[in-house]
Amino acid sequence: MPTQIDTPDVVLIGAGIMSATLGTVLKELEPSLSITMFETLKDCAQESSQAWNNAGTGHAANCELNYTPQRSDGSVDISKALTVNTEFDVSRQLWAHLVRKGAIPDPRAFIHPCPHMSFVWGQENVDFLKTRYREMSAHHCYKGMEYTEDRHQIAEWAPLIVEGRDESQPIAATRIITGTDVDYGALTHLLVGALSRQPGFDLRYDSRVVALDREAGGRWRVTVEHTYDGTRQTVSAGFVFIGAGGASIELLQKSGIPEGHGYGGFPVSGIWLRCDDDAVSARHHAKVYGKAASGSPPMSVPHLDTRVIGGKTSLLFGPYAGFSSKFLKHGSLTDLFRSIRPDNIVPLLDVARDNLQLTEYLIGQVLQSASHQFAALQQFFPRATRNEWKEAVAGQRVQIIKPDKERGGFLEFGTELIPAADKSLVALLGASPGASTAAFIATEVLKLCFADRLTEDGWLPAVRRLFPTWSIDLTVDADACRRTRADTAPVLEIANI
Repeated sequence: MPTQIDTPDVVLIGAGIMSATLGTVLKELEPSLSITMFETLKDCAQESSQAWNNAGTGHAANCELNYTPQRSDGSVDISKALTVNTEFDVSRQLWAHLVRKGAIPDPRAFIHPCPHMSFVWGQENVDFLKTRYREMSAHHCYKGMEYTEDRHQIAEWAPLIVEGRDESQPIAATRIITGTDVDYGALTHLLVGALSRQPGFDLRYDSRVVALDREAGGRWRVTVEHTYDGTRQTVSAGFVFIGAGGASIELLQKSGIPEGHGYGGFPVSGIWLRCDDDAVSARHHAKVYGKAASGSPPMSVPHLDTRVIGGKTSLLFGPYAGFSSKFLKHGSLTDLFRSIRPDNIVPLLDVARDNLQLTEYLIGQVLQSASHQFAALQQFFPRATRNEWKEAVAGQRVQIIKPDKERGGFLEFGTELIPAADKSLVALLGASPGASTAAFIATEVLKLCFADRLTEDGWLPAVRRLFPTWSIDLTVDADACRRTRADTAPVLEIANI
């Protein structure tokens, strides 16, 4: 059994992909660091990182139409897509490094090549997709993207979405073959397993963090309650990373840092339809994303996906958004209410006032019948058969409610790091595309909280070994973008153009 560390240099709260990635990076940069990881559940990757709790998309903003909004003049803004696209390159660089050194023996244990497609119907949506394609294909980050309105071509790419469709309906699709399907649960297990084999790493399951208190010397006293008997213990940490998914907002509040005042969370649940029939899944090899319904949150963009989990290929469709007051799938119905504090009541009320359309959408989703849900699938897959699909509950997502002096508060989609002023603690809030960009988020933690170590005689040489494009803007430097993709693709056994 690993030796317990009572005065670790670093405490990681949560044993999902975020903490596993940051712990991996820190140990690569300074192997002598002592790290303790606390997890409430009995294993790692049991919440949002677990394979069936997310879509498994290697989010490179290839196909997700919510990252490319249409401007009022009809043009398409691809700036957000470019940011997400190149953040995924950072993950690829870290994973390739770990494969090369043997920390991850086989990349096919967690990542598989899978084309990414966008698919729309209706003339207005076809016009939008064509404009989007023109903008994206002109940029080096989207080299190799294909576009077609030809039904026969789309049927070659993804036959299930064309067969049985009204011949008079205008349709269009884009495809990029460099996309991936990622099992973030398997990846988390690989990373945590590699960490556990190193000295100075202490992993404690069944351990819920219940208090975070400042110590006189600037360290943090972390109080942990054992879920099996209710007993408590404390450790003294030099640095704390709160990467506990939906539980992060409550832990940020427990820390008492002024920087966290006013923040709140809005939980969104999700339902998938899942098909494990080999005859069906064998005829669809792609992740196909459509347009979101008006008023829906970004995580609710409908998509029909190939998933490879535990060596088994299945199909997934959804998600159907819903509402639960839980902040975690294994959480409590009181989570939302416990998160309400005097300092975040105004932001919460402002978000409620300004997002009536979202509220109406979620209510509509909750009230949907099974037949309505299946009808949505048939818009993508006209000949889908009901008995081949079963319902599966997705992971909980907690969108950020962010305080603002002028607006009072607003709903922030995506992820955000909130560091203490002295950089001794940082909390990660938010949702998608978090898992795909976990390595990039880890580099942001380095810049925010360990800037004094990012020197030539400190961590920088090792940082560049992990992330060869450190400090290079891949959205601008086409040669560097081409080189890193050509370098990482064969190591990860994925496609390159």
